[in-house]
Amino acid sequence: MHLDITGIRAQYPAFSDDSVWLDAPAGTQMPQGVIDAISGAYQAGIGNLHGAFPASARSDAIVADARQAVADLVGGEPDGVVFGPNMTTLTYRFAATLAKTWRPGDEIVLSTIDHDANLRPWAQAAEAAGVRVRYAELEVPSGELPADQYRHLVGPRTRLVAVTAASNILGTMPDLPRIADIARASGALLFVDGVHATPHMPVDMVALGADFWATSAYKWNAPHVGAIVAAPALLAALDPDKLLPSPDEGPERFETGTLPLADLAGVRAAVDYLAGLDPRATGTRRERLLASMAAVRAYEQAELEHLLAGLAALPAVRRIGSPARSTATVYFTVDGHTPGEVAQYLATRKINVWYGHSYCWEATGALGIRDQGSAVRVGVYHYNNRSDIDRLLAALGELH
Repeated sequence: MHLDITGIRAQYPAFSDDSVWLDAPAGTQMPQGVIDAISGAYQAGIGNLHGAFPASARSDAIVADARQAVADLVGGEPDGVVFGPNMTTLTYRFAATLAKTWRPGDEIVLSTIDHDANLRPWAQAAEAAGVRVRYAELEVPSGELPADQYRHLVGPRTRLVAVTAASNILGTMPDLPRIADIARASGALLFVDGVHATPHMPVDMVALGADFWATSAYKWNAPHVGAIVAAPALLAALDPDKLLPSPDEGPERFETGTLPLADLAGVRAAVDYLAGLDPRATGTRRERLLASMAAVRAYEQAELEHLLAGLAALPAVRRIGSPARSTATVYFTVDGHTPGEVAQYLATRKINVWYGHSYCWEATGALGIRDQGSAVRVGVYHYNNRSDIDRLLAALGELH
């Protein structure tokens, strides 16, 4: 691994207050370069899109650059990048669009490991269309999502399979290529929630078999912007509801209202930041992203091992799930304390963590913990250092 963690951390103004930021699964902090890009867009002056004056041309360039940046990040094409306020809103948008092609007797396959944003929009659209919903089940207590069960769930009437690339509470990373092969054999589309996975690994959505890849920029150092990426030809075959005067071609057909232009300048800057994490990486931005995110993956996995060993040494801590392949995300309870009490105690130590179901409604129900406040979630991100983890472990060790 080739990450300069000290240099990386020095780029974050938010780190000046000595807090430990282990809340990245809910959103990351922004480096100064991203903040400057957003501020710079406003300082230069921006206008609405496709106008005749320079400020409008600047906005057009910002959007084009952001589409290219997200395409580079996930291995897509810029003309296939659709922006929106967040992944949930965009998924509802695509669920309504795809459901226009569904007929009674058709089926879709969802999973109980998923964030509700990749479950409820599809289930509600299916109910409205008279389409059957089948579920791939989370394995308890391991937290795995066995891929072979899809062979019995996907059939000739399956129109869509929606699944996460990584659980945002357990970190579990399902076998996407295997699931994609099963879906493709039946002609079903694969919609992948890549929100939690994208910040923690090099992504090649085509190699993983995704027809759609969803990501949220605020999970990888950018502002609150969502994106869904698909092949341009696939987008062209869809018929979203839209205003009559809005564009009839390209990703703009799916984008309702004016985009957050300055925030999109931050999106491009964040991708550039990620591409520069490994100082030894060379080549195109896409090539540098693959190298840098591979270094991120290696670094975070090493820190995860240290975290898990430390938690295992604490008799009162109970880890939820034990996936064989995961992001550096840990979900746990502490004997004698509710998850909320643990999070509040850690906050007094300036350690930021989340607790609760984190919108994994079906998963926490299947695990039998939802009614008890679910669990505490800790997420290691590439800007965390060993001291952050040791401060967490020390604080948990002193909790009585």
